[in-house]
Amino acid sequence: MFVLKLVCLVNTGDRRERVENRLFISIGSFWKTDQDLYFKTTKVQIPEENTRPLNPPQQPARPGKHRKLMTAPNTQAEKRPNRKKIIITVLMVVVVLAIVAVAAFFIKQLIESKFYFCSKSVKFIPLEKACDGKEDCSGAEDESACVTKFKANSTFPLRLVTRTNVLQILKPDENKWRSVCADSFTQQHAETACQQLGYSAKPSFSTVQVGMLPTDLKMSFCTVGSSKPQTFQSTVSDLKVCSQGAVVTLKCSECGLSRNQDRIVGGQDAVIENWPWQVSLQSVGQHTCGGSLVSPQWVVTAAHCFNGEGNKALIRWKVVSGNTYLGSAGASSVDKIIVHKDYLSGHNDYDIAMIRLQSPITVGESRRPVCLPPQDLGLKEGDNLVVTGWGHLTEKGNLSPKLQKAQIPFIDTAKCSSPAVYGSIITPRMICAGFLTGGVDACQGDSGGPLVYSDSCWMLVGVVSWGLGCAREGRPGVYTNMDQMLDWVHSAMQEYQ
Repeated sequence: MFVLKLVCLVNTGDRRERVENRLFISIGSFWKTDQDLYFKTTKVQIPEENTRPLNPPQQPARPGKHRKLMTAPNTQAEKRPNRKKIIITVLMVVVVLAIVAVAAFFIKQLIESKFYFCSKSVKFIPLEKACDGKEDCSGAEDESACVTKFKANSTFPLRLVTRTNVLQILKPDENKWRSVCADSFTQQHAETACQQLGYSAKPSFSTVQVGMLPTDLKMSFCTVGSSKPQTFQSTVSDLKVCSQGAVVTLKCSECGLSRNQDRIVGGQDAVIENWPWQVSLQSVGQHTCGGSLVSPQWVVTAAHCFNGEGNKALIRWKVVSGNTYLGSAGASSVDKIIVHKDYLSGHNDYDIAMIRLQSPITVGESRRPVCLPPQDLGLKEGDNLVVTGWGHLTEKGNLSPKLQKAQIPFIDTAKCSSPAVYGSIITPRMICAGFLTGGVDACQGDSGGPLVYSDSCWMLVGVVSWGLGCAREGRPGVYTNMDQMLDWVHSAMQEYQ
């Protein structure tokens, strides 16, 4: 039997204790063991009545304070994929732009290889119609940027002669050449002379004693006035004897310097730093001929390079310099192409042309002019010459991707023009070089390139012109004779400078 007894207890005390009053209920229970009877009470806490509503209204937020959204912050792992997406997107854009640029380049090359664009009339015409003597564009635009034919009407009044580069002036009334005495000759005179010869680089001059000259250079002398000359002809005075006993030798540019002072069929690999005047003439991006820098803005090449339909339009030509391997890097635009007026397509005489670049090249180790030779250089049978180029490695073969060089001997003109070799085909405007036994020679693709000779500097003595086959026995290479072309070269450079 159990009896439940409730006991109410009320605590009193200060304000804090009254707030915290609690009611307790004592629950008693009896239980019996074998020996005794026990009574147990348990206190249960009952909260006092609370008047606070279960769902109180939200307190308005204080001005200027806002609760942050309880979202988890981005982890480093979540940020990383976003960066990857950005990088991938940027790379895709770059690749697409590169593809577009390459495609545009090749499309442009393809169009330029087939058509000429008339900018004034906004239309395309076949490239063959450009420079054909007929007006196909508004204002004859297609006939304005073409190969020019030029002929020197008179002997150029200045020249450098022999291996010492003695300066001579022509007296037109006497048709006689006079060596310039060192008397009163200044740097200003040297600059005027070189400008007349077509050079703009700062020249240098020295003197040589008259007693050391060949006999024909000891016959007539002249001196120049002390005033600033416009041309030498205006200040020249005849002399019987140079008072200082010396004449002027002149060098108009820092030319003919090579890193090495020491395939063309049968040739060897070469590097452009050893032959820095060598250039590639490219028609619509394709190597067509070689050429030689003779100044930072002028190139000498062969006239026959511009034979054929469409080859007379300047727009299709580029001059590439400074490269050992064939390529389009370092290309210069062409401003003027000048062909000797006496050259006839299909003939080999007067096979020479000049190219003026739109802007001068920067002279350096891989780009440097070759020296023009003095007149009467006096090459002899067996003198060692060097020919360079990217031409065919074998007759009817392929172009060489790398520059080639070959050392070949000079062949006396009497021997080359004998019936056993080329006979009467050889003119004074031609020289021969190579081996009569064959084996080493220039070939197709080398045309217009340099044939050089070294005597304290490298000089351009010939331009690759023609030959019967390549490296055949008894058929050496034939080159344009620069000694006979100097008048024309200097006249062209002066006329179009």
